[in-house]
Amino acid sequence: MIKLYHVELSGNSYKVRLMLSLLGIKHEQVLVDLRGGEHKSPQFLKLNPFGQIPVLVDRDVVVRDSHAILVYLARRYGDEDWLPTEAQSMSKVMGWLFTAANEIRQGPEFARRYHLFQIPLDVQLATQRAYAILKILDEHLTGRQWLELNRPTVADVACFPYIALAPDGKVSLDAYPNIIAWIKQIKQLPGYVGMPGL
Repeated sequence: MIKLYHVELSGNSYKVRLMLSLLGIKHEQVLVDLRGGEHKSPQFLKLNPFGQIPVLVDRDVVVRDSHAILVYLARRYGDEDWLPTEAQSMSKVMGWLFTAANEIRQGPEFARRYHLFQIPLDVQLATQRAYAILKILDEHLTGRQWLELNRPTVADVACFPYIALAPDGKVSLDAYPNIIAWIKQIKQLPGYVGMPGL
């Protein structure tokens, strides 16, 4: 059975839990004790030398990084709808995975880290970046239900958590009606599961 090493309040862990649920994949969830330093233990570092969660173990396949895991699950257990192989369509979807790893991470995710977990960082810069990506995302979603291809893809799964959790970082979504509508759409998907804060 697939094992997912994760943390309950991690948006990156949640992306994977959500994808597993949307695909209807049975799996075992293994909580990692970050405060106790379990992610830096020799045993865990064998799974991921970076000492980060989430990590997915599928028999003899070990995948680290939430976005790499989304790609793996979509290609191994999903179909063309979740991650197309046609070049232009794939590039559109993958572009949002990189946005999630960069602009969304440095904006809403970092603001949430500061306010929820008291992690020291430049919260003013994170908040500015959060509102910048929210503006771009809201404009992109004008007249759309989904980020790309007129259907839910791994792009939506990758971007959803830290956008929807932005209020945890004292970043308001009130001025972004297209984002609010998109969040509601995702929550209505068959197999949707939530997390604390959603």
